[in-house]
Amino acid sequence: MAKTPSAARNGRLQVLKTCKMYVGGSFIRSESGKVLPAVAADGKTTLAQVCRASRKDFRDAVVAARKAFGKWSGMTAYLKGQILYRTAEMLEMRAGEMELEIMRSTGVNATAARREVADAVELLVHYAGWSDKFTAVFGSVNPVSSPHFNFTYPEATGVVVVVCPDTPSFVPLVHLVAATIVTGNSCIVFPSETAPLPALTFCEILATSDLPAGVVNILSGLRADLAPTAATHMDVNAIVNGCEDSALDKTLHEGTTTNMKRYARHSVPAGDWRLSGRPQWMLDTIEFKTAWHPIGW
Repeated sequence: MAKTPSAARNGRLQVLKTCKMYVGGSFIRSESGKVLPAVAADGKTTLAQVCRASRKDFRDAVVAARKAFGKWSGMTAYLKGQILYRTAEMLEMRAGEMELEIMRSTGVNATAARREVADAVELLVHYAGWSDKFTAVFGSVNPVSSPHFNFTYPEATGVVVVVCPDTPSFVPLVHLVAATIVTGNSCIVFPSETAPLPALTFCEILATSDLPAGVVNILSGLRADLAPTAATHMDVNAIVNGCEDSALDKTLHEGTTTNMKRYARHSVPAGDWRLSGRPQWMLDTIEFKTAWHPIGW
């Protein structure tokens, strides 16, 4: 374990924080008891310990997400937008802490870290604004040759697994999660493996943002441990993959054939995560329903 200057002066090892995962609104350790070191960009300094999620942890997260889905999807568009905006407010209040976490985890300078946090705040506000608009934009009134009204409207698909790239460590997570939950889905998130600390700090922001427990669940660890279970789990409705790993893509894509769950992959250059995809990425995790209604006379 690495020494900090203060610990070295005191002649002792630093007591490193073990960052917990976030499932069902609670901060938990892995049921396996396993942890991994969160290493700084220099590859040498250990910043903290993070829990290594197991398949049991993933199954528990699916249960929590499914439980939260009904309440969250049933909330009014106005309320969902207000909660996303509240999350942006809480992130703005803790921007300095998040910037420091990004800098020490990834080695970027203060300007780049400040830009990443600012982009994340803007994305949350952006999707908060879409909460009461996506139904009108993506829905339609269809012409039919009978005395009926025919409406097509979007609905949330259910429980979604969100796989985040390693770099950038924070903006992709916020972007993919916001695009997923604004339409009423709940999700399980696999954050960056190489720099998980910004995501685990973001858990603390989610816990104080009025977001119902279980809407967003974050599992740290190794994607390879969880991907096969995520792809074949029969109560997962969709997977959104933002990771560049081709082997992981193959595992997820092939596994989804077992229950025909939706699968979307976004390969985005590191500097383009702020602008890419929106608002079309909301279409990854919505289903279109059509209703017929007789025209009254």
